[in-house]
This record gives sequence, structure tokens and C-alpha cells, in this order.
Amino acid sequence: MKRCDVFIALDDVQFQKNGLQNRNKIKNANGWQWLTVPVKHRLEQSINEVEINARQRWGQKHWNALKTNYSKAEYFSPYAAELEALLTSSWNKLCPLNMALTEWAFKHLALTPKIVYSSELEVGGESTDRLVNLCKAVGGDCYLSGPGGRRYLREEAFPQAGLTLEYQQFEHPTYPQMFPKSDFVPYTSIVDALFCCGPKARHLI
Repeated sequence: MKRCDVFIALDDVQFQKNGLQNRNKIKNANGWQWLTVPVKHRLEQSINEVEINARQRWGQKHWNALKTNYSKAEYFSPYAAELEALLTSSWNKLCPLNMALTEWAFKHLALTPKIVYSSELEVGGESTDRLVNLCKAVGGDCYLSGPGGRRYLREEAFPQAGLTLEYQQFEHPTYPQMFPKSDFVPYTSIVDALFCCGPKARHLI
């Protein structure tokens, strides 16, 4: 997201149960734990169709977990009020919640990509062809892929469409986390870096 000019949220692709679309990790005294947003979904349902299970008080529970594990972090206070308000607000669907949290992170990391929703572009195609068409729809000239894209992308489709394909090689940084007596926990939610490092989190990524 830091490298791109346009970030396309693939909100109309299939929801993945038990993936990162409705949960993320934080560090705790015993290592780490999941924070999961309970959802109601059916097979082959798109992300933007998935409803949150409002019967469970997940927002307050998650905020309590964040307070328990990060309230003594150096930069907890500057971010606490806004994040608490987001988590404890009334949300009916998963996608608006995810994007509100994404935009919150963008603001505090000083990231400025334009956000576009794939459902609004009305672009056809499957798999690689759809990614190519999405890039062209927003006037892009380069598609940034994670390393996993090597397993499924038809690489030749991008230059054939006048696009460059770049694979990002992410090397996870280390930084002072809470509970330093335990091992560093990688791939946690961005809130871990923000609470522990504050504005310096932008340079970590």
C-alpha cells in the first residue's frame, strides 16, 4: 500500500473462512492471540455481502484485549480513542468495518493511495485477466503482487496488456514489542507496530 498510487479493494471476490478477512493477530503475554470478528456467511459469498454477527459483543471484547495487552505501550494513548470508537461502533457488514480500519491505518501511517472498490469498476474476466482489467480500468501501468502470485499468475498477460508486473519481496522488520521476555511475534496487526513505535511505524514498513 505504501508503494502504490491506487489501492483496489477486492470487495467482490469470494470470502475466505478462517482467513485474514475477519481476523488478525496481536501479541500477548503468552505469545499471541487472534482477534476475530464473528460473521454470518454462506458458501461462495462475496466479501461485500458478508454480515457481522451482531449478537456477539465482539467490539468491546477486542478493545478490552487491546487495552489489556497494549495499555502500557509507549504510543497507546495517541491512537486509543479513535480505535476504540471504530471497534465499538455498530457495524452490520464486514467490508465497511475492514475499510474503515484500513483508512484509519492509512492516516496514521501517512499513506495516501487512492482507494477504489473492485465492485464499483464493473470489470469482467477471471483470475489474471481480471487483475489486468482492473489495472487498466484505473489507468495503472504496473501491478504489485505478493510473492504468492508466482504460483498462479499468468505473467505473460501483463506485458501483453502494456503493464509491468512486480513481485514484492517483504522482509519482516523487528522492533521493540510488548512483553520483551518472549520471542518477537511477526505478522501481527499493524496496531502492534503503531502502539509500540508510533510515527516510526511508517518507516518500518
